[in-house]
Amino acid sequence: MAERIAVVSVDLDEIPCYAAIHGLETAVAGAAHAIYDRALPRLERLFAEEGVPATFFAIGADLARAENAGALRRFVAAGHEIANHSLGHLYDLTRRGRHVVRAEIAGGIEAIERATGERPVGFRAPGYTITDEVFDVLGELGVAYDSSVFPCPPYYAAKAAAIGAIRARGRRSHSVVDDPRVLTAPADPYRVGRPYWTRGDGIVELPVGVTRGWSGRLPYIGTSVALSGERGARVLTRLIAGRPVVSLELHGIDLADAAEDGLAFLAPHQPDLRKPAAAKERALRAALHELRARGYAFVCAREAAATVP
Repeated sequence: MAERIAVVSVDLDEIPCYAAIHGLETAVAGAAHAIYDRALPRLERLFAEEGVPATFFAIGADLARAENAGALRRFVAAGHEIANHSLGHLYDLTRRGRHVVRAEIAGGIEAIERATGERPVGFRAPGYTITDEVFDVLGELGVAYDSSVFPCPPYYAAKAAAIGAIRARGRRSHSVVDDPRVLTAPADPYRVGRPYWTRGDGIVELPVGVTRGWSGRLPYIGTSVALSGERGARVLTRLIAGRPVVSLELHGIDLADAAEDGLAFLAPHQPDLRKPAAAKERALRAALHELRARGYAFVCAREAAATVP
Protein backbone atom coordinates (compact mmCIF):
# COMPACT_ATOMS: atom_id res chain seq x y z
CA MET A 1 0.00 0.00 0.00
CA ALA A 2 1.18 3.53 -0.80
CA GLU A 3 2.56 5.56 2.06
CA ARG A 4 -0.22 8.11 1.63
CA ILE A 5 -3.78 6.82 1.46
CA ALA A 6 -7.12 8.54 0.97
CA VAL A 7 -10.55 7.33 2.03
CA VAL A 8 -13.69 8.62 0.35
CA SER A 9 -16.87 7.81 2.26
CA VAL A 10 -20.53 8.62 1.62
CA ASP A 11 -23.26 8.88 4.25
CA LEU A 12 -26.51 7.74 2.67
CA ASP A 13 -28.86 9.98 4.66
CA GLU A 14 -32.18 10.18 2.84
CA ILE A 15 -34.28 13.33 2.46
CA PRO A 16 -36.35 12.79 5.66
CA CYS A 17 -33.08 13.11 7.63
CA TYR A 18 -32.62 16.63 6.30
CA ALA A 19 -36.22 17.51 7.08
CA ALA A 20 -35.48 16.41 10.67
CA ILE A 21 -32.32 18.55 10.86
CA HIS A 22 -34.19 21.67 9.77
CA GLY A 23 -37.29 21.02 11.84
CA LEU A 24 -39.51 20.66 8.77
CA GLU A 25 -42.64 18.68 9.46
CA THR A 26 -42.95 16.99 6.10
CA ALA A 27 -40.92 16.30 3.02
CA VAL A 28 -42.34 16.16 -0.50
CA ALA A 29 -43.43 12.55 -0.93
CA GLY A 30 -42.05 12.28 -4.45
CA ALA A 31 -38.57 13.27 -3.25
CA ALA A 32 -38.37 10.93 -0.25
CA HIS A 33 -35.96 8.60 -2.09
CA ALA A 34 -34.03 11.24 -4.04
CA ILE A 35 -30.67 10.25 -2.54
CA TYR A 36 -30.80 6.60 -3.61
CA ASP A 37 -32.73 7.18 -6.83
CA ARG A 38 -31.14 10.39 -8.14
CA ALA A 39 -27.91 11.35 -6.36
CA LEU A 40 -26.41 7.92 -5.84
CA PRO A 41 -26.21 7.02 -9.56
CA ARG A 42 -24.17 10.20 -10.08
CA LEU A 43 -21.76 9.18 -7.32
CA GLU A 44 -21.57 5.64 -8.69
CA ARG A 45 -20.59 6.96 -12.10
CA LEU A 46 -18.10 9.43 -10.60
CA PHE A 47 -16.30 6.72 -8.62
CA ALA A 48 -16.25 4.34 -11.59
CA GLU A 49 -14.76 6.97 -13.90
CA GLU A 50 -12.19 8.08 -11.33
CA GLY A 51 -11.26 4.56 -10.19
CA VAL A 52 -12.10 5.31 -6.55
CA PRO A 53 -13.24 2.53 -4.19
CA ALA A 54 -15.64 4.19 -1.76
CA THR A 55 -17.14 3.36 1.63
CA PHE A 56 -20.90 3.86 1.87
CA PHE A 57 -22.39 4.31 5.35
CA ALA A 58 -25.92 2.97 5.04
CA ILE A 59 -28.92 3.36 7.35
CA GLY A 60 -30.31 -0.08 8.03
CA ALA A 61 -34.00 0.86 7.92
CA ASP A 62 -33.61 2.20 4.37
CA LEU A 63 -32.67 -1.27 3.15
CA ALA A 64 -36.21 -2.60 3.56
CA ARG A 65 -36.73 -0.92 0.19
CA ALA A 66 -35.67 -3.43 -2.46
CA GLU A 67 -34.16 -0.82 -4.76
CA ASN A 68 -31.86 0.45 -2.03
CA ALA A 69 -30.68 -3.02 -1.06
CA GLY A 70 -30.04 -3.80 -4.72
CA ALA A 71 -27.89 -0.69 -5.10
CA LEU A 72 -25.70 -1.75 -2.17
CA ARG A 73 -25.24 -5.24 -3.61
CA ARG A 74 -24.13 -3.63 -6.85
CA PHE A 75 -21.60 -1.50 -4.97
CA VAL A 76 -20.16 -4.53 -3.17
CA ALA A 77 -19.75 -6.31 -6.52
CA ALA A 78 -17.87 -3.25 -7.82
CA GLY A 79 -15.40 -3.35 -4.92
CA HIS A 80 -16.89 -0.71 -2.66
CA GLU A 81 -17.39 -1.15 1.10
CA ILE A 82 -20.72 -0.90 2.93
CA ALA A 83 -20.49 0.26 6.54
CA ASN A 84 -23.05 0.89 9.28
CA HIS A 85 -24.74 4.25 9.87
CA SER A 86 -27.14 2.78 12.49
CA LEU A 87 -30.61 1.32 12.04
CA GLY A 88 -32.75 4.44 12.22
CA HIS A 89 -30.33 7.41 12.20
CA LEU A 90 -31.45 8.84 15.53
CA TYR A 91 -29.75 12.20 15.82
CA ASP A 92 -30.02 12.01 19.60
CA LEU A 93 -28.68 8.45 19.79
CA THR A 94 -26.10 9.44 22.40
CA ARG A 95 -28.88 10.69 24.68
CA ARG A 96 -30.80 7.42 24.59
CA GLY A 97 -30.43 4.47 26.94
CA ARG A 98 -27.79 1.83 26.37
CA HIS A 99 -30.39 -0.68 25.17
CA VAL A 100 -31.41 1.74 22.39
CA VAL A 101 -27.78 2.38 21.43
CA ARG A 102 -27.12 -1.34 21.16
CA ALA A 103 -30.31 -1.99 19.21
CA GLU A 104 -29.49 0.79 16.74
CA ILE A 105 -25.96 -0.41 16.09
CA ALA A 106 -26.77 -4.12 16.02
CA GLY A 107 -29.87 -3.52 13.92
CA GLY A 108 -27.85 -1.64 11.33
CA ILE A 109 -25.29 -4.45 11.16
CA GLU A 110 -28.00 -7.06 10.67
CA ALA A 111 -29.87 -5.09 8.02
CA ILE A 112 -26.72 -4.52 5.97
CA GLU A 113 -25.68 -8.15 6.25
CA ARG A 114 -29.13 -9.28 5.08
CA ALA A 115 -29.05 -6.90 2.14
CA THR A 116 -25.48 -7.49 0.95
CA GLY A 117 -24.40 -10.86 2.36
CA GLU A 118 -21.43 -9.14 4.05
CA ARG A 119 -21.21 -8.11 7.70
CA PRO A 120 -20.09 -4.47 7.99
CA VAL A 121 -17.01 -3.81 10.10
CA GLY A 122 -17.22 -0.02 10.35
CA PHE A 123 -19.59 2.47 11.97
CA ARG A 124 -20.37 6.18 11.76
CA ALA A 125 -22.71 7.78 14.28
CA PRO A 126 -25.60 9.98 13.14
CA GLY A 127 -24.51 13.61 13.11
CA TYR A 128 -20.91 12.55 13.99
CA THR A 129 -22.01 12.54 17.66
CA ILE A 130 -20.49 9.76 19.76
CA THR A 131 -19.70 8.88 23.39
CA ASP A 132 -17.62 6.44 25.40
CA GLU A 133 -20.75 4.33 25.88
CA VAL A 134 -21.23 4.04 22.13
CA PHE A 135 -17.62 2.94 21.81
CA ASP A 136 -18.24 0.31 24.52
CA VAL A 137 -21.12 -1.10 22.48
CA LEU A 138 -19.05 -1.06 19.29
CA GLY A 139 -16.41 -3.11 21.08
CA GLU A 140 -18.98 -5.59 22.37
CA LEU A 141 -20.33 -6.08 18.84
CA GLY A 142 -16.90 -6.66 17.31
CA VAL A 143 -16.84 -3.50 15.16
CA ALA A 144 -13.34 -2.95 13.77
CA TYR A 145 -13.37 0.81 13.32
CA ASP A 146 -15.40 3.95 13.87
CA SER A 147 -15.37 7.12 11.75
CA SER A 148 -17.41 9.65 13.73
CA VAL A 149 -14.94 11.92 15.50
CA PHE A 150 -14.90 15.33 13.79
CA PRO A 151 -12.40 17.64 15.55
CA CYS A 152 -13.41 20.72 13.58
CA PRO A 153 -14.05 24.02 15.42
CA PRO A 154 -15.65 25.84 12.44
CA TYR A 155 -18.09 22.97 11.85
CA TYR A 156 -18.94 22.70 15.56
CA ALA A 157 -19.65 26.43 15.77
CA ALA A 158 -21.72 26.45 12.58
CA LYS A 159 -23.78 23.47 13.73
CA ALA A 160 -24.51 25.02 17.12
CA ALA A 161 -25.48 28.31 15.46
CA ALA A 162 -27.76 26.56 12.98
CA ILE A 163 -29.59 24.67 15.73
CA GLY A 164 -30.11 27.97 17.57
CA ALA A 165 -31.35 29.72 14.44
CA ILE A 166 -33.86 26.97 13.73
CA ARG A 167 -35.12 27.23 17.29
CA ALA A 168 -35.45 31.01 16.94
CA ARG A 169 -37.72 30.47 13.93
CA GLY A 170 -40.06 28.34 16.05
CA ARG A 171 -38.97 24.96 14.75
CA ARG A 172 -37.09 22.17 16.52
CA SER A 173 -34.03 20.61 14.97
CA HIS A 174 -33.45 16.94 15.79
CA SER A 175 -29.70 17.53 15.51
CA VAL A 176 -27.55 17.69 18.67
CA VAL A 177 -23.99 18.84 19.35
CA ASP A 178 -21.14 16.67 20.58
CA ASP A 179 -19.03 17.24 23.70
CA PRO A 180 -16.85 20.25 22.80
CA ARG A 181 -13.78 18.39 24.03
CA VAL A 182 -13.98 16.37 20.82
CA LEU A 183 -12.30 19.38 19.21
CA THR A 184 -9.05 18.36 20.94
CA ALA A 185 -9.10 14.83 19.47
CA PRO A 186 -6.33 13.65 17.13
CA ALA A 187 -7.02 14.52 13.50
CA ASP A 188 -5.17 11.44 12.22
CA PRO A 189 -6.23 7.80 12.76
CA TYR A 190 -5.77 6.52 16.31
CA ARG A 191 -6.97 3.91 18.76
CA VAL A 192 -9.46 5.42 21.17
CA GLY A 193 -8.86 5.82 24.86
CA ARG A 194 -11.24 6.89 27.56
CA PRO A 195 -12.44 9.57 27.03
CA TYR A 196 -12.72 8.83 23.33
CA TRP A 197 -11.00 12.06 22.25
CA THR A 198 -7.72 10.71 23.70
CA ARG A 199 -5.41 7.98 22.44
CA GLY A 200 -5.60 4.52 23.99
CA ASP A 201 -5.85 0.86 23.04
CA GLY A 202 -9.51 0.68 21.94
CA ILE A 203 -10.93 0.29 18.47
CA VAL A 204 -9.56 2.27 15.53
CA GLU A 205 -10.92 5.76 14.93
CA LEU A 206 -10.72 7.28 11.45
CA PRO A 207 -11.55 10.95 12.10
CA VAL A 208 -13.53 12.95 9.58
CA GLY A 209 -11.10 15.10 7.59
CA VAL A 210 -9.82 18.50 8.70
CA THR A 211 -7.03 20.62 7.23
CA ARG A 212 -3.56 20.95 8.75
CA GLY A 213 -1.37 23.57 10.41
CA TRP A 214 -2.09 27.28 10.22
CA SER A 215 -5.42 26.76 8.44
CA GLY A 216 -7.05 25.88 11.77
CA ARG A 217 -8.72 22.52 11.11
CA LEU A 218 -11.12 23.60 8.38
CA PRO A 219 -13.67 20.94 7.38
CA TYR A 220 -12.62 18.70 4.50
CA ILE A 221 -16.03 17.27 3.72
CA GLY A 222 -18.32 17.15 0.74
CA THR A 223 -20.20 20.31 1.65
CA SER A 224 -17.09 22.50 1.96
CA VAL A 225 -15.37 20.97 -1.07
CA ALA A 226 -18.40 21.09 -3.37
CA LEU A 227 -19.39 24.62 -2.40
CA SER A 228 -15.81 25.89 -2.84
CA GLY A 229 -15.83 25.24 -6.58
CA GLU A 230 -12.99 23.65 -8.50
CA ARG A 231 -10.33 26.12 -7.45
CA GLY A 232 -11.41 26.13 -3.81
CA ALA A 233 -11.55 22.33 -3.76
CA ARG A 234 -7.92 22.19 -4.87
CA VAL A 235 -6.93 24.72 -2.20
CA LEU A 236 -8.66 22.74 0.56
CA THR A 237 -6.97 19.58 -0.69
CA ARG A 238 -3.57 21.22 -0.54
CA LEU A 239 -4.32 22.29 3.03
CA ILE A 240 -5.04 18.71 4.13
CA ALA A 241 -2.30 17.08 2.05
CA GLY A 242 0.49 15.70 4.20
CA ARG A 243 -1.75 13.73 6.53
CA PRO A 244 -0.89 10.02 6.29
CA VAL A 245 -4.58 9.26 5.79
CA VAL A 246 -6.90 11.82 4.20
CA SER A 247 -10.59 11.26 4.86
CA LEU A 248 -13.01 12.94 2.47
CA GLU A 249 -16.50 12.40 3.88
CA LEU A 250 -19.42 13.05 1.57
CA HIS A 251 -23.18 12.79 1.79
CA GLY A 252 -25.41 11.61 -1.01
CA ILE A 253 -26.96 15.07 -1.08
CA ASP A 254 -23.59 16.47 -2.21
CA LEU A 255 -24.54 15.32 -5.72
CA ALA A 256 -28.26 16.03 -5.47
CA ASP A 257 -29.80 18.69 -7.68
CA ALA A 258 -32.66 20.82 -6.37
CA ALA A 259 -34.22 21.43 -9.79
CA GLU A 260 -33.73 17.99 -11.32
CA ASP A 261 -34.50 15.93 -8.21
CA GLY A 262 -37.62 17.68 -6.90
CA LEU A 263 -35.81 19.22 -3.92
CA ALA A 264 -36.62 22.90 -4.40
CA PHE A 265 -38.57 22.85 -1.12
CA LEU A 266 -35.37 21.98 0.76
CA ALA A 267 -32.98 24.34 -1.03
CA PRO A 268 -33.76 27.41 1.14
CA HIS A 269 -32.63 25.41 4.18
CA GLN A 270 -29.80 23.34 2.67
CA PRO A 271 -26.94 25.43 1.20
CA ASP A 272 -25.47 22.61 -0.88
CA LEU A 273 -28.71 22.41 -2.88
CA ARG A 274 -28.22 25.95 -4.16
CA LYS A 275 -25.60 24.73 -6.62
CA PRO A 276 -26.40 22.38 -9.51
CA ALA A 277 -25.12 18.83 -9.25
CA ALA A 278 -22.88 19.27 -12.30
CA ALA A 279 -20.94 22.13 -10.66
CA LYS A 280 -20.55 20.20 -7.42
CA GLU A 281 -19.33 17.17 -9.32
CA ARG A 282 -16.61 19.22 -11.02
CA ALA A 283 -15.40 20.41 -7.60
CA LEU A 284 -15.34 16.88 -6.20
CA ARG A 285 -13.38 15.65 -9.23
CA ALA A 286 -10.89 18.48 -8.73
CA ALA A 287 -10.31 17.33 -5.14
CA LEU A 288 -9.83 13.71 -6.21
CA HIS A 289 -7.38 14.73 -8.95
CA GLU A 290 -5.41 16.89 -6.53
CA LEU A 291 -5.15 14.04 -4.01
CA ARG A 292 -3.91 11.66 -6.66
CA ALA A 293 -1.41 14.22 -7.95
CA ARG A 294 -0.02 14.48 -4.42
CA GLY A 295 0.65 10.75 -4.21
CA TYR A 296 -2.46 9.48 -2.45
CA ALA A 297 -3.87 6.05 -3.27
CA PHE A 298 -7.59 5.53 -2.70
CA VAL A 299 -8.70 2.66 -0.46
CA CYS A 300 -11.84 1.69 1.44
CA ALA A 301 -12.07 2.67 5.10
CA ARG A 302 -11.59 -0.90 6.36
CA GLU A 303 -8.24 -1.06 4.56
CA ALA A 304 -7.15 2.25 6.06
CA ALA A 305 -8.21 1.08 9.54
CA ALA A 306 -6.11 -2.08 9.12
CA THR A 307 -2.95 0.05 8.82
CA VAL A 308 -3.38 1.55 12.31
CA PRO A 309 -1.13 -0.30 14.80
